[in-house]
Amino acid sequence: MKKNMGKTDRILRIVAAVIVVLLYVQGVISGAWAIGLLLLAGIFVLTSFISFCPLYVPFGMSTCSRK
Repeated sequence: MKKNMGKTDRILRIVAAVIVVLLYVQGVISGAWAIGLLLLAGIFVLTSFISFCPLYVPFGMSTCSRK
């Protein structure tokens, strides 16, 4: 698995995940939307930690800086 996520992409995903969790905890989102968004937030955190997004592969995308 070759890294395909840059630092900015990873930070934005973690920030988005934290926002979703805060909205859930405060009761702003609930029900099916909350479950879906929490699952997405979990995926964002996981992909941020491993620096790999499987959806980028079919499109040949990469947000990593080239060295």
